[in-house]
Amino acid sequence: MAAYTKIYTWLRGEEVGADSFGNHYFRSKRWRRDDGRRERRWVVYGGEPEASTVPPEWHAWLHYIAAEPPKPGTAKVQAWEKDHLPNLTGTAAAYRPPGHEFKGGQRARATGDYEPWTPN
Repeated sequence: MAAYTKIYTWLRGEEVGADSFGNHYFRSKRWRRDDGRRERRWVVYGGEPEASTVPPEWHAWLHYIAAEPPKPGTAKVQAWEKDHLPNLTGTAAAYRPPGHEFKGGQRARATGDYEPWTPN
């Protein structure tokens, strides 16, 4: 964490919760509801600063969709939901479609493939 963020969080932040990824969530200590502005909300990442590690319920709170921070254990996990995977772009584990240069460079022919015109 950058020194400025650490000092700002220590002086002006009030921790409201944490998630399973080790991220900690804060809001302004001295926020007043009568001044017409929204409270300031932020996250201090537990590891690499990767926005995709913020769970949906905390994302909703950070972006003022939810008024109150989520309570631990209240997030409903649907049967069809998969576990979180970090953004793998730029790594060896990134998705590469069939025919990508790193997967041999040959793809199956498709019905819309170009066929050059040749004169008779």
